[in-house]
Amino acid sequence: MDALHRSGCPINLTLEILGDRWSLIVIRDIMFGNRRHFRELLQKSQEGIASNILADRLKRLVERGLLTREDDPTHKQKAVYSLTEMAIDLVPLFAHMGSWGRKHLPVSEELSIRAELLEEGGQELWEDFMDELRAKHLGKVLPPDKPSVLDRLTEAYLEVADRRKGG
Repeated sequence: MDALHRSGCPINLTLEILGDRWSLIVIRDIMFGNRRHFRELLQKSQEGIASNILADRLKRLVERGLLTREDDPTHKQKAVYSLTEMAIDLVPLFAHMGSWGRKHLPVSEELSIRAELLEEGGQELWEDFMDELRAKHLGKVLPPDKPSVLDRLTEAYLEVADRRKGG
């Protein structure tokens, strides 16, 4: 094994990239929250990520090939972050992690509804969501009549959150 990695084990190598406290959270927020700018990721973080940590993770995720960073054409000082195919391939991992968390941990209803829908929808829903992410982040063209998985997940979250607020 080369000196850059502890071992060639695929789980170890994955954890070397994604095993810190924030990387998967940043990817989750881009993937499921459609947050593409630094300020959105910072201000809408339910976990309260610090700005220096967010900047470091974004830089690291770009360097590792999970995100791309492009200048925002609408604002000279903003950047738009996009998922790469490598990050989009994490959808099944997120689905499995959400399912495991729902089974074993004291999750909140509103923050676990998306995991529940991904679990119920299974591989077919994951593939549809991955295609939608490819369209949004990589420019792939989708059929115009294809329903949005992200919209479905977001509507379910908002519905549960509204109900829990008494709305």
